[in-house]
Amino acid sequence: MTLTPYASSPFFDEHSLPDKLRNDHRTKDGTWGLLRVLEGEVQLIFTDPRREVLVTPGMPAPIAPLATHYVVPLGKMSMQVEFYRSEPVLDGDLTSERSGG
Repeated sequence: MTLTPYASSPFFDEHSLPDKLRNDHRTKDGTWGLLRVLEGEVQLIFTDPRREVLVTPGMPAPIAPLATHYVVPLGKMSMQVEFYRSEPVLDGDLTSERSGG
């Protein structure tokens, strides 16, 4: 069953991406993020433990609750973050929530 996020960020580009997202931040306890890139590429960097994920239009990236991270635009890009109450499960280019656990 495909579910929709309960909230989404505005769309950001390489110029409008706020400093808050360019520096260490995290989602709340119980909130999963899904970083979707619509155009270009961004580097999603988790800080503890350090891990880098290249996010592209065909490869969104889940963000676990309380995971400290930041975003680095790699040139011209457009992105949005969706928010879920459980871990988003990627199925090709479709996203659904896993119920249960």
